Amino acid sequence: MLRSDQILSTVEMIQKENLDVRTVTMGINLLDCRSGNLVDTCNNIENKIARFAGNFVAACNKMSKKYGIPVVNKRISVTPIAFVGAGFKKDDFIEIAKTLDRAATAVGVDILGGYSAQVEKGMTDTDREFIASIPEALAQTDKICASINIATTHKGINMDALAIMGHTIKELAEQTADQGGFAAAKFVVFCNQPGDNPFMAGAIHGVEEAEAVLNVGVSGPGVIARALERLIKKHPKPGSLKFDELAEEIKQTTFRVTRCGELIGRAVSKSLGIEFGVVDLSLAPTPTIGDSVGEIFKILGVDSVGAPGSTAILAMLNDAVKKGGIFASKTVGGLSGAFIPVMEDAVLAEAVGDGSLTLEKLEAMTCVCSVGLDMIAIPGSVDADTISAIIADEMALGVINSKTTAARLIPVPGKEVGDHVSFGGLFGASPIMPVNNIGKSSRFIAWGGRMPAPIHSFKN
Repeated sequence: MLRSDQILSTVEMIQKENLDVRTVTMGINLLDCRSGNLVDTCNNIENKIARFAGNFVAACNKMSKKYGIPVVNKRISVTPIAFVGAGFKKDDFIEIAKTLDRAATAVGVDILGGYSAQVEKGMTDTDREFIASIPEALAQTDKICASINIATTHKGINMDALAIMGHTIKELAEQTADQGGFAAAKFVVFCNQPGDNPFMAGAIHGVEEAEAVLNVGVSGPGVIARALERLIKKHPKPGSLKFDELAEEIKQTTFRVTRCGELIGRAVSKSLGIEFGVVDLSLAPTPTIGDSVGEIFKILGVDSVGAPGSTAILAMLNDAVKKGGIFASKTVGGLSGAFIPVMEDAVLAEAVGDGSLTLEKLEAMTCVCSVGLDMIAIPGSVDADTISAIIADEMALGVINSKTTAARLIPVPGKEVGDHVSFGGLFGASPIMPVNNIGKSSRFIAWGGRMPAPIHSFKN
C-alpha cells in the first residue's frame, strides 16, 4: 500500500537534491484511427488525443501540487506510426507528424513520441516510406520524437535498415543545421525497444498495450549523490566503509525515489480513469549542476569519468537502482536502470571535453547500463556509413546480451572536435566527441541482409 507519509518524509530530497518525477507519459493506442484516406486519419488522431489527454496536464499539475513533488515533463506516446499509416506514402506521413504536433500542442504536453517503426526482421514498402519521411517530419515539427527498432535478440539485426540509419541521421542534422543539427537529438535507434518506455526520444505505446495507460519515469541522481556523501561523511576512517554498504545505500535511496513516482502516477491515473502502466526506474540526469550520474562516479572513487573502474561502478549503480526500485513498485517496466546521456549530464560532458571519456569507453559502459550511446555530439564530417557502423556495434551488444540498448548520435553540421554545441533545456550541451577510424566501415555496411540472431535467443 502506498502511504503519503512515506513520500512526505522526503521533503528535503525534493527541495535541496533535485528529486522529481521526470515524466508522466500517457500512452494512447491510435490503431483505430486508420482510415481509407489521409484527411480522415489525421482528424481521427487529433480527436482521439484530445479525448484522452485533454485534462492530462491539469491532472499532473494538480497531483504535483497536492504532494509537493515536481513533475518535470508531461508527455504522450502513441502506437508506432508506421502501423497507423500502413499504406501511406512519405508525404502522407509528414502530414501525420504535423497532426501529432498540433495535437500535442493543443493538450499542452512537452513532447510526443511514437513516430516510429519496428523493422528488426524486414521492411515493408510502408516502412521504407515512413523512414524516408523522418528527416522532414522532425525538422518541420517542434514536439515530435522518432525511433526505429532495427534489432532484437530473437530476430538479429536488420542490416538493410541499419544502412539507412546513418543517412537518416545525417539528413536530420543537415535539415536543422541552423540549430546545430537538433533534429538528430529527437531520433533514436533501438535494439529490443520496450513498448512501455516513458522516456524520450524512444517512447512508444506498444501494440501489446491497453487502449490508454499512464507510465511514470522517476529519476534522482542528485538524491543518490547526496545520500552517498552523507554516508561517507559518517565513516571518515579509512576502511570503515565497504563497497557493498555503498550499494545498499543506493538501493534504499532508490526505494524512496520510486515510491514518489508510484504515488504521483497512480494518483494521476485514478483522477483520469486511465489504467496505470509501469514505473520506469531509470536514473536519468539533467544538465543541472548537482543532478548528474557522472557525479556519482566521482563520489564512488574515480577522479574522472571514463577512468578504469568506471564500468564496474556503473554496473553496480545500475543493479542497485533496479533492486531498490523493483521492491518499491507494483509494476516496473520501460528501461529501468542508469542512463549516461552525454549532453544531458554536465559531468559526463566535462569528461568528454578533457578527454577522459571516449566513444570506445562509452560503448563498454553501455554493456552494463540502460539505453546505450545516448546524446553524443560528433563531428558533422563523420560519414553515414561510419555512423551506421557505430550503431551496429551498439545493436550487437543488445542482441547478444538480451538487453535494450540504443544509439542517439548527433553529427553537428560545421563542427569538429574541439568545438561545442548547446541545445538548451533538458537536451543540454557538450564538446564534440572524437570518432576514431572514420571511413573504414563502408564495406561492412554494404553487405545488407540480416545479421542472424544468436543461438541463445531460441529458448522456446
